[in-house]
Amino acid sequence: MTLLIKWMGIDMGECLMDVTPRRGHLLTGDTTKALGKPELTASRYHKWCVMIEKYGSLPVILERHKLELLDYVFDSDPAAGEVFLGVEQEYLGLAPGAEQALSYLRGEGISLSVVTAARSSPGPMDHSCEFRFLERHGVSTYFDALVTPRGSMRMTDRMVDTRYEGTSKEDGTIYEALAEDLAARGIAPGEAAMMGDKEWTDIKPAKERGFKTILYTGYICRGPTEADLVIGRFDELKHKVRYGGPSSTRPKTEATV
Repeated sequence: MTLLIKWMGIDMGECLMDVTPRRGHLLTGDTTKALGKPELTASRYHKWCVMIEKYGSLPVILERHKLELLDYVFDSDPAAGEVFLGVEQEYLGLAPGAEQALSYLRGEGISLSVVTAARSSPGPMDHSCEFRFLERHGVSTYFDALVTPRGSMRMTDRMVDTRYEGTSKEDGTIYEALAEDLAARGIAPGEAAMMGDKEWTDIKPAKERGFKTILYTGYICRGPTEADLVIGRFDELKHKVRYGGPSSTRPKTEATV
């Protein structure tokens, strides 16, 4: 099956972003040492475990409760946020084959945005974990926007559209906002696709609002899916996704990285 589209949204954690090396004890220990308080490593890791017990998983904490984590685990240290965000990048990688796939999609004329559920991070959006990750791995210029429940940041000038504030992947409101913006560009939901690893945030709510959907199983397969397409590697996109408009309307887009 080949998807014909004009726009694609791509999820971050366990999709574009390889979070496999990221572990609580490493993040806590490295941050505590960088703050000059190595003697507090054990007690702070205990607090980290309390947070895991409270919210259930590391991804949930880092996407939704990062500010609470920084305040509680690191004793309200004002320097902790910036140090932690720097340490975190050391344990994040780009998905295998992702850059080549992004280059292909842009070359096809398909517009790209990162669409993430992350809604809790210290500082402005261009200091967030997600933006730092894109910059660190040299792929930020493939994307038009970083779309989050904190706002949608245009990558060219870092202007933030606050209409996205308070939206959510789970309840689908972020996809409703995206559909409205895409319509203004002449792109219907059926000409757009959302790619991610979670059925309940990336697939079902997007599909219910008319988007085509791609489930990525490169890190974990969570069971049956309603997705239009299932891929285990980014390089599969080069064989299964094409620009979906007439050749005369295809944007003359070239990869910039």
